[in-house]
Amino acid sequence: MAKIAVEPGVALDYLERGDASGLPILLLHGYTDSRQSYQPLLATLPVGLRLIAVSHRGHGESDKPASRYDTAELATDVAHFMDALGIDRAVIVGHSMSSQVAQRFAALCPERTLALILIGAFASLKDNAEIAALREGVAMLSDPVDPVFAREFQRGTLAQPVPSWFFETIVAESLKAPAHVWRSALDALIAEDDAACHAAITAPTLILWGDKDRIGSHAQQAQIVASIRGARLTAYRGIGHSPHWEAPHRVAADIAAFLDTIPLGRRAA
Repeated sequence: MAKIAVEPGVALDYLERGDASGLPILLLHGYTDSRQSYQPLLATLPVGLRLIAVSHRGHGESDKPASRYDTAELATDVAHFMDALGIDRAVIVGHSMSSQVAQRFAALCPERTLALILIGAFASLKDNAEIAALREGVAMLSDPVDPVFAREFQRGTLAQPVPSWFFETIVAESLKAPAHVWRSALDALIAEDDAACHAAITAPTLILWGDKDRIGSHAQQAQIVASIRGARLTAYRGIGHSPHWEAPHRVAADIAAFLDTIPLGRRAA
């Protein structure tokens, strides 16, 4: 296990795979997940890339401060993390919660964002019945977090089965997030509206979405595509909120094809 400090008292756990001289791909996970959520994709993306999966503050084995879980803070952590690794520019991949973090980073640091890949993205959570129900349950959580609650939460995001070992890993990682992180991160996501930052995003953008996603609708994907200049959408029939879990080979192939269309291709930044 490797950790990098992004501020005093906050160090982020991360995993690096692939070619250290290759194009840097920074993989940012979803709500209560961790770097472990990218295991299927790490195993299927093309060789020659520098793959870096990192756990946000409060998640996985990263440090868990009492507060500051909004997307701006998490995006700032990403910038400091890249500084510490000596990475000037990278392709930023964000799933679910981190689709918002990735967009915020791309808006704040356009010169450092080679490309943006959003998985299971959403425009807003404010009027989502699934999220309202989740928030009610999260408000009642105490430490240690109930394993049944974590299991049902993760199962509810799926439309297709994933390998049992991987699902158990995901549940175990969710249980590493204390109750205050479940609450703070979700409250921040519901309160925030990142639509204003879309106009500042200049990086080539790929959006990967499953049509059985109950968190981000097709209408919201269309809204994001329309508001980020040049963004393109790839939809997966019968797939839920996490296409890189349910269809990792298809997602890896689509990411590889997308990377071949951007100016730097697969060369290191």
